[in-house]
Amino acid sequence: MPVILKEGDIAPDFKGLDQNGNQIQLSDFAGKNLILFFYPKDNTPGCTKEACDLRDNYDMWLSKGYSVVGVSPDNEASHLKFISKYNLPFPLLADTEKTILGAYGTWGEKNMYGNIRMGVLRTTFVIDKDGKIVKLFKRPKVAEHTEQIVKALEKTGEL
Repeated sequence: MPVILKEGDIAPDFKGLDQNGNQIQLSDFAGKNLILFFYPKDNTPGCTKEACDLRDNYDMWLSKGYSVVGVSPDNEASHLKFISKYNLPFPLLADTEKTILGAYGTWGEKNMYGNIRMGVLRTTFVIDKDGKIVKLFKRPKVAEHTEQIVKALEKTGEL
């Protein structure tokens, strides 16, 4: 039975290794807001647009008290190349075992041109200082993801 998280839920704890082999966990962000985005694969068109949109707005996120972390099933070496190629300023977690993906319900069936297969369900969670999911974006608009998050957070008064 897949995990189904919703706004208002407490974010599941996670531990993972970033592109440099450093362990990152949810508790590292206690007292901070976090944009946790799950994406399918490094260096693919949609994932690159999404990561670069968050990169281009990273200073704004920091100024508003938000950290940004990406998660995909790619390994650390792949993440390091992706970060280097696109000058990404935030950590990417290598979830090769899909434990974080599973805990957040972002690994599941995808229908691509009539073919059903397992894969990453592109999703972003905005987690507040208390570890609560305040906003959830399923299938976000990759090229306008920051704008999408800002508009939603302004409506709820979270930004």
